[in-house]
Amino acid sequence: MDDAADSVHLLLVSGSTRAASTNTATLRTAASLSVAGVTTTLYDGLTLLPAFNPDDEDLLPAAVVELRAAVRRADAVIFCTPEYAGALPGSFKNLLDWTVGGGEIYGKPVAWIHIAAQGRGDAAHASLRTVLGYVGAELLEAACVRLPIPRDAIGVDGLIEPGPLRSEVERGVVAVASAVRGAG
Repeated sequence: MDDAADSVHLLLVSGSTRAASTNTATLRTAASLSVAGVTTTLYDGLTLLPAFNPDDEDLLPAAVVELRAAVRRADAVIFCTPEYAGALPGSFKNLLDWTVGGGEIYGKPVAWIHIAAQGRGDAAHASLRTVLGYVGAELLEAACVRLPIPRDAIGVDGLIEPGPLRSEVERGVVAVASAVRGAG
């Protein structure tokens, strides 16, 4: 097996701007894992994106150019977002809006890790499903993971403590990589 040819690059995108976000800690954990044949990039430009304005498509702000390039380079994208006021956080929806005009996410395999407790966060993920369908992303249903992560599962290093929860995050990363390889 040719490792370079079979390597899968995942872009990890948190929908939270909060420094101590459990969503971001989940993706930081995913980025820290050593999964054979998988490389990751944790997107950290959410707060740098200006408000979406279709008039800016002719001369894109630098932060948008960087976002679109990161999506283009990735073989797949994993999202992890909280729900604010019964919907996607505005800043995260703004990020998704910026992916419409460039087309980089069209046909791109995507999945999410849903970390909210049972009965919470469902509206955000329903909205995320709608937006991803609108932008033409390929939702990898079988790779989407519902994994409630309590705040106390995050260690002082900002990662999910070793154990079953971390193993489930790894399983999600492996599922996305496997789905991408299977489609190739």
